[in-house]
Amino acid sequence: MAVTSEPEVGAGDAARDQTTKPRRRRRAELDTARERLGLYLITPTIVLLGLVIGYPVVRAIFMSFQKDPGLDKATGLFVNGGFAGLSNYKHWLLQQCGTVACPPGTLGSQFWPAVSTTIFFTVATVVIELILGMWMALVMNRAFKGRGLLRASVLVPWSIPTAVTAKLWFFIFAFQGIANSLFHTHILWTGDKWSSRFAIVIADVWKTTPFIALLLLAGLQIIPAEVYEAAKVDGANAFQRFTRVTLPLVKPALMVAVLFRTLDVLRIYDLPAILTGGGGGTGHATTTLSILVVGQIRQGYNSAAALSTITFLFIFLVAFVFVKVLGANVVKTQQTQQKGAR
Repeated sequence: MAVTSEPEVGAGDAARDQTTKPRRRRRAELDTARERLGLYLITPTIVLLGLVIGYPVVRAIFMSFQKDPGLDKATGLFVNGGFAGLSNYKHWLLQQCGTVACPPGTLGSQFWPAVSTTIFFTVATVVIELILGMWMALVMNRAFKGRGLLRASVLVPWSIPTAVTAKLWFFIFAFQGIANSLFHTHILWTGDKWSSRFAIVIADVWKTTPFIALLLLAGLQIIPAEVYEAAKVDGANAFQRFTRVTLPLVKPALMVAVLFRTLDVLRIYDLPAILTGGGGGTGHATTTLSILVVGQIRQGYNSAAALSTITFLFIFLVAFVFVKVLGANVVKTQQTQQKGAR
């Protein structure tokens, strides 16, 4: 019996192999056809992005190595610039105007102050928005009557255009505006160095905190309620549930919010330009890198291209560090959660 059963089993396996091999071959061919079709569909988008994004970046880098056109001191004629080498980059990074240091008040002397101002706005606004956004997300995540109305009303400041927001807060921070009338003060909100900076921070926080809250709310809603119930059973109080349950599980959404807002504030232009005109007190207290680029465009395109390239590299470096550092933490968090589930 054993001798006669073995060929029957072998024949059945061979028959199954003959039927499954063509099926696997057809699936492989189908997958290859789908991948080819997907490549064909995204090719126009890739080409369009290359033209819209790639060409301006390459063109700006090329222009950054050219001299700005100007008058020839010897002949008094208007001449083209020509190759400039790294002189445009030295003009900004070393604050050199030719062979000497740029005099105070010129655009060349404002690069590093603009960098510090941009970093100040980034750190101040992102930190405050994270704190307020987390609080707003926790409130909106609770079940209570009128929650939908609250969520809709919170998003109103974010839906207002930035130019309108800047003008709105410009009237609020006027010398005889609502802010001084409400607090019975006489502060030149848009005329003093630090008060103008705080005015921009307040206006930006008011506008973009709902964006942070929306991202964090999306992260909170995917946390199962059973996790909190288990933490309560284990005796964890409200603070322990927030630090040991909420924060670790909402961490991916929190990282995305920090990355988006950091990159957004690093290129801030319209809010300080409209609210304070890029000035604010002595010198240019609210001049950011983007405002400095626009100001340089009026004087020379090639030098402005070098400054915009520096700004692009600076923002790209920050984004790269965020993705590398925060991305590793996300993977580590997911691995830890999977191990805990096992």
